[in-house]
Amino acid sequence: MSYEKLSRDAIAQRVAQDIPEGSYVNLGIGLPTKISSYLPSDKDIFLHSENGLLAFGPPPASGDEDPELINAGKEFVTMLKGGSFFHHGDSFAMMRGAHLDICVLGAFQVAVNGDLANWHTGAPDAIPSVGGAMDLAVGAKKVFVTTDHLTKKGESKIVTSLTYPATGKNCVDRIYTDLCVMDVTSEGLKVIEKVDGLSFEELQRLTDAPLIDATESEGSTT
Repeated sequence: MSYEKLSRDAIAQRVAQDIPEGSYVNLGIGLPTKISSYLPSDKDIFLHSENGLLAFGPPPASGDEDPELINAGKEFVTMLKGGSFFHHGDSFAMMRGAHLDICVLGAFQVAVNGDLANWHTGAPDAIPSVGGAMDLAVGAKKVFVTTDHLTKKGESKIVTSLTYPATGKNCVDRIYTDLCVMDVTSEGLKVIEKVDGLSFEELQRLTDAPLIDATESEGSTT
């Protein structure tokens, strides 16, 4: 049976469904920033950016961009009523002080125990990009990861143990890929959703780490 991978926007939309009202959330650079476009406007969700923003909204319409309103990824944003600006030192204090409910990060690799690698591949010619990832990985109350399931070379990003330099240890709570959604538990990686048409056996074949099938009780993605 054939299956279709989720688009980056579909992954972002899926993550947005799991962010409860009243949450303080940091969206990492790249795919996670797309989530801001899918958060319901009738719910109070407070987005934080490490360059010193709180309570910002989705990207502006074309032509309405304000060069002074950008997130940590240098993307244009809008500000919501009550939004605020502050020094990046204060912003990092929020991150390190466990004041954020959720952060959503990208990944090069995620291990079965929740170890995260997302700042450097370790390759001699690779440019490291630390940013605030390490602070977020250990400071946020919950860590969600969004990533393609496989690299461009077809290698699994979900692994038994990291081969890239670690960003944080035992920090990831949930993984959203273009093939499935997995929870990191003490029992292992529990697959709670997968794309229609993808069998658990095929998903396991594509994944280096052992998986637990929990989709019967949770359903599948569309």
